Amino acid sequence: MSVRDDSGVLAWGRVHRGRHQVAEPATRGEVGAAVRETAAAGGTTLGHGLGRSYGDSGLNLGGGLVRTTGIDRLIAFDRETGLLRADAGVSLDAVLRVAVPTGWFVPVTPGTKFVTLGGAVANDVHGKNHHLAGSFGCHVSRFGLWRSDRGEIECSVEDNADLFALTIGGLGLTGVITWVELRLERIASAMLDVENLPFDDLDGFFSLAERSESWPFTVAWVDTLARGAGLGRGIFSRGRWAQTGGLEPHRPGGPRLPVTPPGGLLNSVTVGAFNRLYRARPGARFHGRQHYDPFFYPLDRLRDWNRMYGPRGFYQWQCAVPVATMREATRTLLDTVAASGDASFLAVLKTFGDVPSPGVLSFPMPGATLALDFANRGQDTLSLLARLDRVVAEAGGRLYPAKDGRLPQAMFRAGFPRWTELEAARDPLLMSSFWRRMTEEA
Repeated sequence: MSVRDDSGVLAWGRVHRGRHQVAEPATRGEVGAAVRETAAAGGTTLGHGLGRSYGDSGLNLGGGLVRTTGIDRLIAFDRETGLLRADAGVSLDAVLRVAVPTGWFVPVTPGTKFVTLGGAVANDVHGKNHHLAGSFGCHVSRFGLWRSDRGEIECSVEDNADLFALTIGGLGLTGVITWVELRLERIASAMLDVENLPFDDLDGFFSLAERSESWPFTVAWVDTLARGAGLGRGIFSRGRWAQTGGLEPHRPGGPRLPVTPPGGLLNSVTVGAFNRLYRARPGARFHGRQHYDPFFYPLDRLRDWNRMYGPRGFYQWQCAVPVATMREATRTLLDTVAASGDASFLAVLKTFGDVPSPGVLSFPMPGATLALDFANRGQDTLSLLARLDRVVAEAGGRLYPAKDGRLPQAMFRAGFPRWTELEAARDPLLMSSFWRRMTEEA
């Protein structure tokens, strides 16, 4: 097993980057050696998939990194029951290309299909159907976990139940996930019946969300530059699987953003123009059929889209706030962003349901979630994010570790009070830049 020195490892937000001692095992049997050798070279190490974590939860700056994307074999797939077992480095992209033609789909998906199964478990990802289906971990039946003190073990609700719960949403710190067994969802078509409905303000969003609880998939885009009576206006999208339309999977490939624009492409002027055009486009009010690929994964159509923010990168910020405070907190958050004059290009608002996750550190809670992104403009951006943090803290909410590369330690500990259980179960050879920040004493 060779370990190479790599100074160019980037988080998806491109703010956090740096040197790692990297190994790339090609089989599950090589994971143990990769962990030990990268930990010996870097002091500690961390499993790493396709690198879609925006902040520093997927990095171990100055330490080791075990890249699992070479562990990418399908182990078993029961086409009658939809039970799939695959290596942890298999991506949702690969799963869908196999599963969709046979009438199955992943039960929960984030906004990109370029995440590994191991990463989906480690971050307990959620999607447009959280209000009915819960998070990804709700559909995982078991997985393999390599630990430096025990070797490879199998985890489920029956076997090693404590590690099963701590690994789902455990940010890859309990061990390196080697394989995942997942229950897929039956579909009759690769198409969805979709409705896009414009709304004029935040009350309009919550009204549509309440009236759409029977729709499996719901989400809204919000215009963060709108103020006054139009605060919170946007477009509400809802969808359900069609019963006809064929089972053609998505097509691989797509164009890439070839360069990183020196000044970035996104600012209040360009985002304002985009928002006006987006609300005025014909598809802003739409009732019809849509393939799953543009419905679930619109950003995947442009590879390396994260370069649009320029060489300094961007911060992704996502909160969850409870039902009792979600309306007022969301209003205050949007008002704070609008008053700042900054612009979030990707502003996503949806409601979470009350389906509990088996994961101890799962992010969703019953209420609302708002995801925003901001080009990195240094202290001005950090000051805005700190103001948003305070709103969430006062509302009794929390931030998503997979998204946020500057989450304050005190806010993390308040939002995830069971973090000490994860620290107690952490494999001693594993560490991330994020976890180092969250656990180090001042």
